[in-house]
Amino acid sequence: MTWDIVDRFDRPDLDPDLWIPHYLPHWTTPDRSEARYRLTDEGLELRIERDQPAWRPADGPFRVSHVQTGHRDGQHRVGSHLTVVSPRPPRTLWAPREGALEVVASASADPACMLGIWLLGDESAGPRDSGEICVAELFGSAVGAPLSTVRTGIKAHHDPRLASDVRDVELAIDARAPHVYGARWGAHGCEVSVDGTVIFATDQVLDYPLQLMLDLWEFPEQGAGREAESYPKTAVAHEVRLRMYR
Repeated sequence: MTWDIVDRFDRPDLDPDLWIPHYLPHWTTPDRSEARYRLTDEGLELRIERDQPAWRPADGPFRVSHVQTGHRDGQHRVGSHLTVVSPRPPRTLWAPREGALEVVASASADPACMLGIWLLGDESAGPRDSGEICVAELFGSAVGAPLSTVRTGIKAHHDPRLASDVRDVELAIDARAPHVYGARWGAHGCEVSVDGTVIFATDQVLDYPLQLMLDLWEFPEQGAGREAESYPKTAVAHEVRLRMYR
């Protein structure tokens, strides 16, 4: 396949024409939404650091380092009592209606962490266009040798045309090492693959622009605390490949 975009994260910093290094920044303040990361010989190292603030205290102590390929105020109502507190102009860097994606990534094995790879409706035509292809959620408590569990599927969110269908798929891989998490979507539906093998397929169609969301979350209530020696917590995106058909 010929890819429209290939990012190996080999620039001095993130490509500003592709990545916004914040998680849903409109719902919180910039110091809380901004990603912590390093660019290394391995790629984009997403980091959770000990002094990092919670993304939005009203939703609990979870913390996130995240990059995304678009932004719109009011998008993705995932918390409680949400108010836009940091408005910013809408931006669409990469959000096709039909396309293909591969992310080469290594997950964290920390039991309080999750590596997420999502394709999310950009809601440019309204909140109905909010569905999500969950390419992969890799919880640290469920990765390792000889088996790792990949959570994948469709999340309807506020799109009444979709039915949520999310599954945990156990694979004979060690997700702490690099693997290729892929998706293809369009008028036919969508499919998700790991290392080229399809693990989920559906005829449900998300016929609106989808932006890429890539992140490392920490859920401290699931872990043993915040001991200094356990930080930083990291996951790595080695390469991202994107193809836009429509």
